[in-house]
Amino acid sequence: MAQVFHRTSGRAWRLRQSSLALWQQWIDDLRCRGHDLQLKRGLLLLASNPDEQARQQALCHERQSMGLPFELWSREQIAALQPQLPPTALGGLWSAADGQIDPVALMQALLGDALEQGSHMLNTEVQALQPEPNGHWRLQLATGDTLVTSAVVIAAGSGSAALLEPLGLRVPMAPVLGQALELQLDPATTALQGQSLWPAAAIWQGINLVPRPGGRLWLGATLEPGRNADPQALAAMASLNGHGPAWLRAAAVVRQWQGLRVQPQGRPAPWLERLAPGLLLAGCHYRNGLLLAPATATWIADALQADARQRGMAGLN
Repeated sequence: MAQVFHRTSGRAWRLRQSSLALWQQWIDDLRCRGHDLQLKRGLLLLASNPDEQARQQALCHERQSMGLPFELWSREQIAALQPQLPPTALGGLWSAADGQIDPVALMQALLGDALEQGSHMLNTEVQALQPEPNGHWRLQLATGDTLVTSAVVIAAGSGSAALLEPLGLRVPMAPVLGQALELQLDPATTALQGQSLWPAAAIWQGINLVPRPGGRLWLGATLEPGRNADPQALAAMASLNGHGPAWLRAAAVVRQWQGLRVQPQGRPAPWLERLAPGLLLAGCHYRNGLLLAPATATWIADALQADARQRGMAGLN
């Protein structure tokens, strides 16, 4: 959700636009190296009430004036889609450049490519982080081993604060739990549109409906402050807050999962900061970690290069 973002200026807008431009480059590069990925373009935001519809109309006119590919869809256009979306939808906003990518396939491709390019992965917990006199950093690993390196990027989700607090670095953040479902639709439903549903992912009252191959659907995710899952929040999401069509109510749950998104406290997401020479924090993306991955990676690379230049200049003085 880059171009449907409600702002048109500021850091958050710039990060989203940078990432959207980089995403296709990332996918093209990965595909050239044998990884089968596809960015499915298009995002349909449904209007559930007059206020939401008015905001969508204003956003559409603003984006169209910027030359961006936006369209307003009528109530009749929404009602004509199969299988039926919430019948109370007043209309919708179509963003042709935004979209969706399979996050599991993406992470597998990124990890595989990183290993092929010479990266190394240590599948163990970092228990402590300490500065070294020479400007390097020492990582104490759960295995009892230590690792000394010239630079560390902290991207440990809700565990980031625990690593930084012993260093006197306070990074206020809070977990927000999200629950999601994968549904198998009835064959009679999927037969209406073959193996795909609608032109792309749809969003109803903040709930994402993401078509999947084989007549499946991802539904998510809840917004629950803290770490404990609420069954009532999951039930409300599964019913689209009481607006779920009959075909959705008849779908079978084939997978259920939950996870934590980290929200910074007292500042906007994400938290990208050079905390000390050779120590970077790249986290607290909240609900936009996947979208902002390319812009975050670019920021990290630039910050690491700047640190390396500073160390080089210090060595000459």
